[in-house]
Amino acid sequence: MPIDVAKALAAEPRSTEIAWGHKDIQLYHLGLGAGTPATDPAELRYTLESGLHVLPSFATVAGGGMGVVGGLSAPGIDVDLAAVLHGTQSVALHRPIPVDGRATSTARVADVYDKGKAAVLVLVTEVADAEGPLWTTEAQIFVRGEGGFGGVRGPSGRVDVPEREPDVTVERAVREDQALLYRLSGDWNPLHADPGFARLAGFDRPILHGLCSYGMALKAVVDGVLDGDVARVASYGVRFSGVVFPGETLRIRAWRLTQGRLQLTATAAERDDAPVLGDAVLTHT
Repeated sequence: MPIDVAKALAAEPRSTEIAWGHKDIQLYHLGLGAGTPATDPAELRYTLESGLHVLPSFATVAGGGMGVVGGLSAPGIDVDLAAVLHGTQSVALHRPIPVDGRATSTARVADVYDKGKAAVLVLVTEVADAEGPLWTTEAQIFVRGEGGFGGVRGPSGRVDVPEREPDVTVERAVREDQALLYRLSGDWNPLHADPGFARLAGFDRPILHGLCSYGMALKAVVDGVLDGDVARVASYGVRFSGVVFPGETLRIRAWRLTQGRLQLTATAAERDDAPVLGDAVLTHT
């Protein structure tokens, strides 16, 4: 079996030194579709180095963006990328991400769930710099065909959508070349660029990175609900419930819940609101 659960869970956490600067942040923001209109002050805070703010989802690509893919090469894990799907992603901020930074990233396989037809790897990464903790991310990775080993199924994590109209609805166009631009932040999985590889994975064409739609939805809510103040985000987690293709439109809906808590969804507008992101919760100050 390509996944040795006991070996993966017993492995020592692996630490890596990472660094980033304003170019990395600007490229990431552009990969999410920031910068339109190019001279809009609300967009310049994502694209102009003189007043740059860092969207918290940048944590998923800081230092090269290989945290999730790198976790697939941890001891005890040997899987086919064509069988891998990103299930969930969350980030918890301990303080705002600096524009220029050096930090230590420590990653481990925290759990392996048995979903029957798939195994789910729970990858936790903690990042800290000289001043202390910066952020913690958790990703759940589905590996099709690797379940059925007798492990625990794990929690569902499902969140019911409020039975009322959303407080905010926005649409964001996904450019035809957006996956090609986003992948320059470090996620080189050919599923998002190579038509032949996409067909092997069961898609008729390359799909947008789930983490790109993750960042796009966060930016839309920060801009539309939090007055563009990225520092107000405390945590943000989603389940990837479907795919979006370059050239489609992402429709983001958000509901204000209790104080400091938002729920959101994202759908593909042109495909009868086919689900893209679900069980999404953002906490804020």
